[in-house]
Amino acid sequence: MNLLKKLLVANVAALSLWAVSAQATTDEAVADRIKPVGEVCLKGDECEQALVAASGAPAAGAAGRSADDIIAKHCNACHGAGILGAPKIGETAAWQERADAQGGLDALLQTSIKGLNAMPPMGTCNDCSEDEMMSAIKKMSGL
Repeated sequence: MNLLKKLLVANVAALSLWAVSAQATTDEAVADRIKPVGEVCLKGDECEQALVAASGAPAAGAAGRSADDIIAKHCNACHGAGILGAPKIGETAAWQERADAQGGLDALLQTSIKGLNAMPPMGTCNDCSEDEMMSAIKKMSGL
C-alpha cells in the first residue's frame, strides 16, 4: 500500500507541475508563436509594386534582359564549350546546319523551349520570354 501511495503522489505532483506551466503561457505568447511569417501579395495589389521597387527587379512590362545577359547566365556553360553536342557560340555553320535540319530559327526556338537531349526545357532560363530566347539564339548563332 505504501508503494501505491508513493506512485499516486508522484503522478499528482507531475500533473500539478504540468498544469502550472501550461497556464504560465499567456495569450500574447501563444499569438506570437503562431503568427504568420509572411503576407500574401496578389498580382495588381499595392504591395506588388512595393516588392518590385524594393527588389530592384524590372516591373512587369519593362524592357527585357539583353541577349548577352541571358547567354552569360544560362547558355554559356554548355554552348560556350560545345558540351554534349551543343553548337558553340559564334559557329554559324553549325547553327545553320541545325536550323536547316529542324526547319529554321522558329524551330530552334521551339526546340529550346521544349529541351533537347541534355538541354533542359527553356535552357535553364524558366523566366525568359520567347522573345528573349529568340534574341539569345540569334546572338549565339549569328543567323
